[in-house]
Amino acid sequence: MKISYTIVVVTIGLLASGCEVEDPVKEAVPELITQVTLTFTPSDGSPVVVTATDPDGEGVQDIVVEGPVFLEVTKSYGLSITLTNGLAQPTDPEYDITEEVREEGDEHIFFYAWTNNVFADPEGDGNLDNRDGPINYQDEDENGLPIGLETSWTSGSAASGSFRVVLKHQPDLKSETSDSSEGDTDLDITFSIEVQ
Repeated sequence: MKISYTIVVVTIGLLASGCEVEDPVKEAVPELITQVTLTFTPSDGSPVVVTATDPDGEGVQDIVVEGPVFLEVTKSYGLSITLTNGLAQPTDPEYDITEEVREEGDEHIFFYAWTNNVFADPEGDGNLDNRDGPINYQDEDENGLPIGLETSWTSGSAASGSFRVVLKHQPDLKSETSDSSEGDTDLDITFSIEVQ
C-alpha cells in the first residue's frame, strides 16, 4: 500500500508541474519585408512613388532601389510608407507588414536622414543620428509616441542628395528617448532624391 500511495503522489506532482501556464512570450523577431513603397503626395499634382524591392528577403539577391525621388521646389508633401512581404500570399496576415507595424506601433519607429538640405521643413538632416532631430510625424502609437508610417515634408530649393529610411523594432525599448541604436533593424533603405 505504501508503494502505491507514493506512486500516486509522484504522478500527481508530475501532472501538476506539466500543467503550469506559462506567460506568453512577446514577439521580438524582425519583420520580413520584401518591398517598400514610398508615396509622396503633394498639396496639388500627382503623387511621386518609388519602391525598393528585395525579392528573396534575406536570400542572396540584392535589393533593387528605384529612384531618384523627384520633388518640386518649395512644395508640401505627405509621405506614406507601405511595407509588404512578397514571400507570403496576399491573403496571409504576414503579407501586409504595414498593418502589422501599425498594430504593433508601441514596438516600432521610423527614423529618417537626408543630405544637402533637400527639405525646408523639417530642417536639419533628420533624427537617425540624433533622436531630437525634428521629424513631422503624422501618426502615433497607443502611448502617444510616433511611428512614422505617415509624415509630412516641405521641399527646399533645388538640390540633390540622399534620403534614408530606417525602421527599428523596439519591443519593451521604445520610449520618448529611444534612438536608432536600440532594438533590431527591420528596414534600412537609402534613396537618391532630387529637388528641382
